[in-house]
Amino acid sequence: MKNIITTLLAIILIAFATEATAQSFEVIVNEANKTETISKKDLSEIFLKNKTKWDDGSSITPVDLKASSETRKAFSNEILERNVGAIRSYWQQAAFSGAGTAPVERSSEAEVITFVKNNPGAVGYISESTDASGVKVLTIN
Repeated sequence: MKNIITTLLAIILIAFATEATAQSFEVIVNEANKTETISKKDLSEIFLKNKTKWDDGSSITPVDLKASSETRKAFSNEILERNVGAIRSYWQQAAFSGAGTAPVERSSEAEVITFVKNNPGAVGYISESTDASGVKVLTIN
């Protein structure tokens, strides 16, 4: 009986932890970008640099937060379906083989917002609680 209760408590805690990290970020683009919605698949392709052009043909420039960011951890887990360490390994292998380089990184959400404001093709992410003034927040479908 004790094992059943322990198992149930663990399941409940995992469910709450998953709920807490789900959608704890917003995807942002430059205000001039015509895009309004984006799929998780397209976001993953963009941040793995498999998709490099917006629908209008302009170049996409993804921007990541630093690896220790909780927002990056949530984004990587939910959108890329891999943890930050696995993504860093992916980019190390890509760089070593000459297949590509990782997205630019910024140290803070304010820096991500500034980067997106200054680069028309940029796409980044910030925590839901961060003020997104000056950039457009996309709907993820």
